[in-house]
Amino acid sequence: MAGVKNSIIWFRKGLRLHDNPALLEACKDAKHVYPVFVLDPHFLQQSSYKVSVNRYNFLLESLEDLHRSFQARGSRLLVLRGKPEEVFPRVFQEWGVTQLCFEHDTEPYAKVRDAAVRKLATEAGVEVVAPVSHTLYDTDMLVARNGGSAPLTMQSFTKLVDRVGDPPAPAPDPPAAIPPPAPDMPSAAPAATGVPTWQEVGFKEAPRTIFKGGETEALARLEASFKDPKWVAGFQKPDTDPSAWEKPATTVLSPYLKFGCLSPRLFHARLLEVYRKHPAHSQPPVSLRGQLLWREFFYTVGSTTPNFHRMAGNPVCKQIDWDDNPEFLAAWREARTGFPWIDAIMTQLVQWGWMHHLARHSVACFLTRGDLYVSWERGMEVFEEHLIDQDHYLNAANWMWLSASAFFSQYFRVYSPVVFGKKYDPQGRFIRKFLPVLKDMPAKYIYEPWTAPLEVQRKAGCVIGKDYPAPIVDHGVASKACIGRIAAAYRRSKGEGAGDGGDSGGEGGSGGAPAGRKKAAAAGGGGGRGKKAAAGEAAGEKPAATGRGKAATKAAKGDVATAGKAAAGGTKRQRTLKETLGAAGADA
Repeated sequence: MAGVKNSIIWFRKGLRLHDNPALLEACKDAKHVYPVFVLDPHFLQQSSYKVSVNRYNFLLESLEDLHRSFQARGSRLLVLRGKPEEVFPRVFQEWGVTQLCFEHDTEPYAKVRDAAVRKLATEAGVEVVAPVSHTLYDTDMLVARNGGSAPLTMQSFTKLVDRVGDPPAPAPDPPAAIPPPAPDMPSAAPAATGVPTWQEVGFKEAPRTIFKGGETEALARLEASFKDPKWVAGFQKPDTDPSAWEKPATTVLSPYLKFGCLSPRLFHARLLEVYRKHPAHSQPPVSLRGQLLWREFFYTVGSTTPNFHRMAGNPVCKQIDWDDNPEFLAAWREARTGFPWIDAIMTQLVQWGWMHHLARHSVACFLTRGDLYVSWERGMEVFEEHLIDQDHYLNAANWMWLSASAFFSQYFRVYSPVVFGKKYDPQGRFIRKFLPVLKDMPAKYIYEPWTAPLEVQRKAGCVIGKDYPAPIVDHGVASKACIGRIAAAYRRSKGEGAGDGGDSGGEGGSGGAPAGRKKAAAAGGGGGRGKKAAAGEAAGEKPAATGRGKAATKAAKGDVATAGKAAAGGTKRQRTLKETLGAAGADA
C-alpha cells in the first residue's frame, strides 16, 4: 500500500535511529519522510549562547553519522539553516507536509521554540506528534504521580520511580527502507542541505576533544562498557579515579546521552539484563542505574522549578552573597590559579570538553565555597561553554550542589586543591599531561611547586611567578573565610533550603564510573565512619574553623553531623560520603 502522508522528523536532540518513537511515527504510512535538522542560530558561536568548538563539532559529527544511517536506508538527512519558526512555514508548504514529528524537550528555550512551531503547524494544518524519549520517563507524569510537584531529594525521587515501575522499553528499530524526500524540492536540494564543517559555522580554532560524536560511536562505547558484566553489576560511582586520563575511569557515555546519540532507555534496559544475572549488584544512588536516576531526578525538578539555572528567583536555591571578582574568575577559567591540580583540570576541560566527575567537584568547590567565593552561576557558564556533555538542568544542578546552594548542605566539606589529587596520583602524571610546564617538577613538589627550592624550580625549567603563577590564594586562610561566610548565609536563611537536611544526593551531570573504593572514601570526607568523621579529611585537610558560631566550632572539632544540623538547621541524619558522592551521571 502506497504511503498517504508527507512527514517531517525534526531532530534536535535524539540524534539516533534506535529507540526513536518520533521517527517510527513519521515513517508510518508515509509517502515521503523528510529527516530534518535545523541549524538554529541560537546555538551558534555568534549568539548570546556560548558553545565551544569541541561541543559544536561533536554535534556536527553526530549529524554526519545520522546522515550515513539514513543513506543506508535509502534516505538522507536534510540540514536546514535559520530559525525554526521561519524555516518550517516555508517547507510545510513546499513539501506538502501533513505531519511534524519530534522528540519532546523540556528545556526552557525548547519549550518556547516548540510552542511557536506547534502554533505554526496548526495554522498550516500539520499534525504534531512529540513523544517522550530523551528521558526514561515522562517527567510530567512523574510530577503528577507525586501529587503535582517534583520530589526535592534523591531519596524521595527513588521511592517515586519504585512506585511507578520500570520505564518503557526501547522502541523497535525503524524500517530498513525509509521513504525518501520527494525529488526536485528546492529546499531539500543536496547541495544546500549538507552537514557543514566547523569552519563553515564560524569557528576559528580546530576541535581538540578526543571523543567522537554519533550514534555509531555511542553504541560501540556502550558495548565496550558492557564487555565486563561484573564491572557493570558492581559499579559504584564514588569508586573512581579522577586522574585517569589514558583510559578514563568512567564510561564517558554522558555526551552521547546529552545529544541523544544513545537512548537512556536502551542503557537502562541493558543494565536490567545484567542485574537479573547478578542479584548482588550495586544499588542507586551509586550504581550505574543510579546515575540514570540522578539524571532523571534533575530533569524532573529542573523542568518544574522557575529560574533553575540562576540564584535569583530560584525557590530551591539558597541566596548567598557571592563575590563579583572578575580577576579570580578569569584565573580559574584560564587555568592560572597557581594550584596545579585545579589548573590541570581546567586545561583538560578546554582541550577535551570533558573531565571526571570528581575533577568537576574539585574545581567547582574551589571556585565557590572552597576558596574563591565566586558565584556558581559564573562557573556554570564556563562549563556550559566548554563541556561536550553540558546539559541545561544537570549543569545547573551540579553547580548548586557543589556550591552547597541546593541539594547538599555540608558546606564545611571542602576539597583540598593540593591533597585530594595527590591521593589518586602521587606522581602527578595527570598534571604533567595537561600542564607540560611542570612536566619535570619532582613529584615531591608537583602539587605545591611554590614550596620547591629555587634551584629545584630552575632545574625543572619552571620558576614560580615567571613560568607558572604563584597560588592566587592561601587555601588554608581562604577556605576558612569561605566556610564562615557560607555559615552566615545559612543562618540568614535559617537553614531552610529545598534538598537540605538528610538527602545529600549527587553531582548531577549525565553518566557514571569505577575506581578505588578506599581512595574515594578518603578523598571525600571520611564518609561511613560515623558522626565524628573529620569534615575535610577526605579532601586532605582538617575542617576549617571560622570562630563564627557554634556550628563552625563543631565542624572544626570534627563533629560534622552535629555541625551540619546547627549550621543548616536540619535535624535529619547527614549522608555518608559514599551516599553524598552517588552523583548524577554527568560523566558516565
